[in-house]
Amino acid sequence: MSSFRFKNKDEKPGYGEEDSNFESAINSTFVYNPYMSLDIQSQRNKLPITKHRNQILYLCEKFQTLILVGSTGSGKSTQVSQMLADSGLCQYGKAIAVTEPRKISAITLATRVAQEQKTNLGQLVGYSVRFDNCCEPNTKIKYLTEGILLNEMMSNPLLVNYSVIILDEIHERSLLTDILMGLLKKVLKKRPTLRLVVLSATMDALQLQSFFNFNQSENTEDDTATILGIEGRSYPTKLFYLREPIPNYIDEVINTVIKIHKIEQSGDILVFLTGKEEVMEAVNLLDDYNIKNTQDKVKLYPVPMHGTLTNDEQLKAFRPAPKGYRKVVFSTNIAETSVTIPGIVNVIDCGFVKLKWFNSRLGADSLITVPVSKASAIQRAGRAGRERPGKVYRLYTKEAYNNLTNATPPEMMRSDLTDIVLQLKAIYINNVLRFPFLSPPPAKNLLFALEMLKALEAIDKYGNLTNKFGTVMSEIPLPAKHSRMLIKSGEMGCSSEIVSILAMLQLQDPFVRPKYGATIQRAKIQHRSFEVAEGDLITILNVYNGFLKNKATSKQWCHRYFINYNELCKAQKIRAHLLDSMKKFKIPLKSCKGDTRIIVKCIASGLFKNAAYLHYTGVYKSVGSDEDLYFHPRSILNYVNQPQWVLYDELLETTKTYIKDLTEVTPSLLLDTASHYFSTPTL
Repeated sequence: MSSFRFKNKDEKPGYGEEDSNFESAINSTFVYNPYMSLDIQSQRNKLPITKHRNQILYLCEKFQTLILVGSTGSGKSTQVSQMLADSGLCQYGKAIAVTEPRKISAITLATRVAQEQKTNLGQLVGYSVRFDNCCEPNTKIKYLTEGILLNEMMSNPLLVNYSVIILDEIHERSLLTDILMGLLKKVLKKRPTLRLVVLSATMDALQLQSFFNFNQSENTEDDTATILGIEGRSYPTKLFYLREPIPNYIDEVINTVIKIHKIEQSGDILVFLTGKEEVMEAVNLLDDYNIKNTQDKVKLYPVPMHGTLTNDEQLKAFRPAPKGYRKVVFSTNIAETSVTIPGIVNVIDCGFVKLKWFNSRLGADSLITVPVSKASAIQRAGRAGRERPGKVYRLYTKEAYNNLTNATPPEMMRSDLTDIVLQLKAIYINNVLRFPFLSPPPAKNLLFALEMLKALEAIDKYGNLTNKFGTVMSEIPLPAKHSRMLIKSGEMGCSSEIVSILAMLQLQDPFVRPKYGATIQRAKIQHRSFEVAEGDLITILNVYNGFLKNKATSKQWCHRYFINYNELCKAQKIRAHLLDSMKKFKIPLKSCKGDTRIIVKCIASGLFKNAAYLHYTGVYKSVGSDEDLYFHPRSILNYVNQPQWVLYDELLETTKTYIKDLTEVTPSLLLDTASHYFSTPTL
């Protein structure tokens, strides 16, 4: 097990073989208070951004767009909205919108700002995220995810109910961030009174200023966009690097956590890993350590944090650990920006991130694990030193850091654009090729999106939205293939079943899957109670129906059958939101009374393009592609006779190209359902 230490007083931090220097390098001499200060007003006054209040207000009055570059800890995410609201920009019934790339950021920031404004969350300050709205009509400061603002633009293209739009965490360059920037550039030309504030930590501010500046002359007095830099507020942070590369960073993460725990007397720990599987593996390893070391006076309290957790589960990371425990938060890059977790002093960076990269040939995302960029490494290090001097342990060498790319490629360059193009069409951006992208996407990705929408009959041959499908699909908060399925279910008389399946598909996994001991086999036996030969989608429908039938004893029922109770509760909420959409668009709620052929036919109406057949070589191939496809290990179709044809909802490329959420289908049913797409079945 390796240790962190300084090589000598003149060299930068690193760690190598274990020796006595480890303790002196890692030990802290600062007094630590693990609780957030209750004196919120004094905390606000200490933020660097408050010194620039008058300057910010003046620049917002003079320029239509303000690019505010503030490093970690400057207070930009919480204070700018309050400054502008206090200045009177929310008069005449207008509000301030603050967009965040993640729902956990929107919720936690809104909660914090509501505390500072001494108001209940949802009144003066609120948030709006997918399937969860905590706002009133008179809310003045709204924290919302980028997708929510984009949806609002479909019914309110000029955003006339807002006086200021604040785009936070622009440097992440998420897909929706880039789309919103292009749309807001158009809105600003139409609404000279609207103000845009762009918040960033590491973004190229000059590129943004040029993008939003409508002045084409050399006279800078006529510029419509300007830049203001704000210093950050952070305590000194020591960086430690590996002397030599390691074969397994998860093992090294646990070793490092234990060493920090033994040497440091106080301070919580934040660990960055690549995905949910690694996060849960690390949590389990730390639980095992606690079981074996019951004599420790202070125990470790592992907390997972990833995007598939419910809002309440994610908020556990922000609460103090129980008395006698040290909190260890294992997180994906969800904790990299925006959110500040109270009590964090030590950060461990595994040095990798998992990215989705769209493969237009397969029409699917490839999940690839790649080294982080320098910008991401800096953001991760910024999570330490927020409340007192901190330490950052990078599980890679200094040479490896120097070789990292400067920034992660924008999501626009590596994403499926189908749903985005549909939404752009809904707000009358008919020629998407001329849309003002900050970073234009690959032409092949745009072509795939248009072909997909045409196949789903969302657009006609001229590229315009169709009245029957396109207009409605654009407003249902689901992927295009799922929203078409929901519309067709009303016609086919199986909407009650389809809306349940679609709600379940939004979950990560409804099943509890033990990893150790005899419970593994017990769980598999209980799961078979729901499994059917038709495939995974009918199986999850059986799970949901079973949950409803046993609602009075749902917790006990879930425990008995190894079903994730919290996920099923989440599915209920999502289903309720989808029912509201069905009422809005007059999609009738009907049941087919268990006729699986009707359900499968409706599934095919949305997933027909995702058809795969059994090749004579024993592997599956998708229609129109020679790529070998494999059933996902968790698919129930692994345990039944190989069907000749299947539909899949998701395709993931990792070590192999896996197809997930499968449904058995026949060529004749495909021809009947999608005659506009198939002419003859591929044999």
